Amino acid sequence: MAIINSILSWVMKKRIHEVELFMKYPVEVQNEWFGKLLKQARDTEYGRKYEFRSITNQKEYQERVPVVNYEDLYPLISRIMQGEQNILWPSEIRWFAKSSGTTNAKSKFIPVSPEALDDCHFKGGKDLLSIYFNNNPDSKLFDGKGLAIGGSQQINQLDPKLKSYYGDVSAVIMKNLPLWAQFVRTPSLDIALMDEWEEKIERMAQVTANENVTNVSGVPTWTILLLQRILEIKGKSVVHDVWPNLEVFIHGAVAFAPYRSIFQSLIGKPQMRYLETYNASEGFFGIQDRNNSEELLLMLDYGIYYEFIPFEDINNDHPNALTLDQVQLNKNYAVVISTNAGLWRYRIGDTIRFTSLNPFRIKITGRTKHFINAFGEELVIENAENAITVACQETGAEITNFTAAPVYLTGSNKGGHEWMIEFAQEPDDFEIFCALLDQTLKDTNSDYEAKRYKDLALQAPIVHKVPPGTFYQWMKQRGKLGGQNKVPRLANDRTFLDDILQSIGIVN
Repeated sequence: MAIINSILSWVMKKRIHEVELFMKYPVEVQNEWFGKLLKQARDTEYGRKYEFRSITNQKEYQERVPVVNYEDLYPLISRIMQGEQNILWPSEIRWFAKSSGTTNAKSKFIPVSPEALDDCHFKGGKDLLSIYFNNNPDSKLFDGKGLAIGGSQQINQLDPKLKSYYGDVSAVIMKNLPLWAQFVRTPSLDIALMDEWEEKIERMAQVTANENVTNVSGVPTWTILLLQRILEIKGKSVVHDVWPNLEVFIHGAVAFAPYRSIFQSLIGKPQMRYLETYNASEGFFGIQDRNNSEELLLMLDYGIYYEFIPFEDINNDHPNALTLDQVQLNKNYAVVISTNAGLWRYRIGDTIRFTSLNPFRIKITGRTKHFINAFGEELVIENAENAITVACQETGAEITNFTAAPVYLTGSNKGGHEWMIEFAQEPDDFEIFCALLDQTLKDTNSDYEAKRYKDLALQAPIVHKVPPGTFYQWMKQRGKLGGQNKVPRLANDRTFLDDILQSIGIVN
């Protein structure tokens, strides 16, 4: 394995030069991909409809091609799933990334072309390793195995004669990995791609507890469950005693800051590294390119052309979309992509803000549908996660999950926010925790602060401590365990919150 580690680390580092190139010439690289994408798709059904052949610049593209949501593209995607081709993209598409993203009942099926697999998802994985080895030349990552906590892959049953498949994007990637990559990962695919999540966690724990695991990747919430089970099996108090060579946890999908302390106590290794990625069903968008950073480098040469809609314009049917050279620092934008899988001016549903314009680095701030703005407070997920993190740090608390929703105005009662928090370690003083949560929201969101001034528009938040396992059982009841399913952090209505409250016998 030492020889493999040396060879692969050398190969990975060669990619750094190309990364540095798009960091130096970001707009030129994006313009080049814009032209390539239109040229490749000009004879597809979509390309003919919007006359890609005659589009010569981004302004014409924006004027001619509409910004779309999944619902707009679904009739075309449905036809591709039934075997039709050359509709959105010229290559034959046989794989689909199934995405719920949240606990919504309706699943999305995102086309994954061969180009998207090779030039986006796989390239992102290789770049992640390249950047990691470049930043940590002493790494022994390939001396052991990588543990990826992904989803499940199933045969597309729309027509049994079609060789079409779908699954969580992590499962699609795993199923298509080259042989060398399968050799350095654990557990075997028959376990990693199991559908039944509880059985899968148990099987994964039993197998991987006896492996030499050097790196773990997954969503923090589900990773915690696996690590806790492994400690039970091995009779150990910290993961470092089970996997002494573990050096990095690669995470994404939800903010890591609220979970950092619980990972540190679980793993028990002070020099443990944590690396964030931005890999969605629609594409691989960002990588933390510096140690101990909270920013993600926007990856610009993955067959994706980016546009950005200012937050105040996200609900418009014909929004004003900005190109990369037009964005500004510290403003919230909804991300729009055109890709080498045939997603044209597609809203991915995420919001980001730029923390650097040279190179282009970002932070994920939330979802376009997941915020609270019932009273003009414009509370986004980044605000909520930051407030939770500060309150936990100051009171010695650790959380496993949380959600929040508005409390509507009723008669003479003022409006407000209602929070539900599940603690792994309860705060030293719950009242201080609640006060810190409220104060940090004021400090980081001027609209919230204005509405909270003397309780004129918003009263102090209502915060519930819920029993351990509450969110897990709620997700289980909804058939949303594992994979990339996540508890919605914020909602602008009370659907999720009231459902969870009712499930534990609290009725407002």
